[in-house]
Amino acid sequence: MRRPLLIASLAWQDYRNDARLSACSVLALVAVIAPLLVLFGLKFGLVGSLTERLQRDPGVREIIPLGGGRFDATFVARLSARNDVAFAIPRTRQIAATAELLLPAKGRAVTVEMLPSAAGDPLLQGAPLPAGLRQVVLSATAAQKLGVQPGEQLVASFSRQQAGQLQWRQTRLQVVAVLPLAAFERDGLFASLALLEAAEDYRDGRAVPALDWPGEAQAVADQRVYPAFRLYARALGDVEPLRQFFAERSVLVSTQAAQIAQVQSLSRNLDLVFWIITALAVSGAIAAIAAGAVAAVERKQRELSVLRLLGLGTGALLLFVVLQALFSGVLGAAFAALLYALAEQGLNRLFMQVPGEYASHLLPLHYFIALLAVLLASTLAAALGGWRVARIDACEGIRDV
Repeated sequence: MRRPLLIASLAWQDYRNDARLSACSVLALVAVIAPLLVLFGLKFGLVGSLTERLQRDPGVREIIPLGGGRFDATFVARLSARNDVAFAIPRTRQIAATAELLLPAKGRAVTVEMLPSAAGDPLLQGAPLPAGLRQVVLSATAAQKLGVQPGEQLVASFSRQQAGQLQWRQTRLQVVAVLPLAAFERDGLFASLALLEAAEDYRDGRAVPALDWPGEAQAVADQRVYPAFRLYARALGDVEPLRQFFAERSVLVSTQAAQIAQVQSLSRNLDLVFWIITALAVSGAIAAIAAGAVAAVERKQRELSVLRLLGLGTGALLLFVVLQALFSGVLGAAFAALLYALAEQGLNRLFMQVPGEYASHLLPLHYFIALLAVLLASTLAAALGGWRVARIDACEGIRDV
């Protein structure tokens, strides 16, 4: 244990005494490591921010059925149970899923789109869930036009054409929450599926006993068929498999798969560029460190021969050379990390557009991996270049004594 500590102490003293050449070795490593950190930081920051932005936007993960389909509740329930589906719920006909919201006290009215909602709806973003037939969540634009706040009540009016006559029914609804504008930018109303089914039944001329709306009695045995559904994939990578799933069943859907593929392609291309540049830079750094080790052995041949004369073997002399390369590696990695930290702040201030996103960003794990890579490359290069210590003869130290 004492001998390795002695060798480390001798290597450090010699490293300090040869300060100018040591500084050159450190700066040479900094010139390689710092640009690589900046390049990887840009790659990780830009692609990571783009991916997070897409992941946060539920609309990117939405799968919209096109045309009039025929889906029963069992089919939608099976979709909802899939591991790659975050949320799925049946949807009534678009023409029947509208309502006129009235606020008589303020004399305001707005026609809104009705969307079915349930637990896990990604558009609600943690807002209270509408329950029953008389609770709803409004979009920001609809609430602004009505001037309504959460907790207030309004009147919903539903009309239909029956026997050439225009008929309508009204019911009072309570606003339990108002969504932020980014969640839904149109005039919309989120309610339980039961309210949308009641509106569709009334417009089809059927009775709605729960709301005391008259009409034809519904057949108990009839199973409701829905023309569409609301469906959101669990992750960006699940959008394309779901699109293929529906394509195999001849269900035409609209997705953001092309936009997701562009970001994934950008990530792959940047990965390729980064690894090509890294391979070239690391190869050059290893060659430089190895050449430096060879030069150091040649320059310090007399000092190393004296150490051999004192009883140090080839392995100990090689450790002496490797330790000095590791000193340069640690210092070079530290200075490179400091330079990158300064560059990261400048790049983020210059290019950051959305709070919480980064143009350049590295995690602590990335710094740790970079340090290990530098130390490994330094050890390998110094070992390759320091093989000449095996040819040092102790007699050269005797001549020097």
